[in-house]
Amino acid sequence: MKVKTILVSQPEPKMENSPYLRLIEKEKVKVDFRPFIHVEGVDAKNVRQQKIDLHNFSAIILTSRNSVDHFFRIAEEMRFKVPDTMKYFCQSEAVAYYLQKYVVYRKRKIYVGKRTFAELVPLLKKYKDESYLLPSSDVLKPIVPESLNELKLNWKRGIFYKTVISDLSDLRNVYYDILVFFSPSGIESLLQNFPDFEQNDTRIAVFGNSTVQAATDAGLRIDIQAPTPETPSMTMALQKYITSVNKK
Repeated sequence: MKVKTILVSQPEPKMENSPYLRLIEKEKVKVDFRPFIHVEGVDAKNVRQQKIDLHNFSAIILTSRNSVDHFFRIAEEMRFKVPDTMKYFCQSEAVAYYLQKYVVYRKRKIYVGKRTFAELVPLLKKYKDESYLLPSSDVLKPIVPESLNELKLNWKRGIFYKTVISDLSDLRNVYYDILVFFSPSGIESLLQNFPDFEQNDTRIAVFGNSTVQAATDAGLRIDIQAPTPETPSMTMALQKYITSVNKK
């Protein structure tokens, strides 16, 4: 069956040259964006209950833009003035760039990984004497605590925000040819919102091994998968699939 409509379970990209725009133009498909999950911050009282005192840390590990936002939000709620001496270990350049929203970049000690958490580990290894705070969501990839424990670092995790399933009830009678997922939480949201969901002719596209596992466990048929050596991005995987089926 030809593909005409796609629903991406994420917010719409804000960049002007989004690869989804090229996909829309080239394949003449309709692409809608809708977050299946969203983030809600926990309050300062909850953070204190986790026995976290921001004065006790000399370095912050930032794995996402959400972790940046919610660290500084909690600091403000706690009336904690983040010292100029604070070190920031950012998982990627995108996270480090986003940090500029809150700090004067050239005046701070900022260490940047390439993309994955594993690529940040060598930098953390160089600074074993720091006391690290990891502001995170209630959902955390196991590699993060495992890596920090292996390094025998002095670190503490703080749950500063939570991943919450969005209400999708308005989509009950709306059908798309392809549903695109980037996390197990997205799959969980689909099933929680629509416990009677039947896949039928709907194609499922998934990104990452953990999402593949979640979709498989849920009994869904996976039609499009990324990243692969041939299609490292989701838009490339979608492009390849759509070109193939729409030609028929």
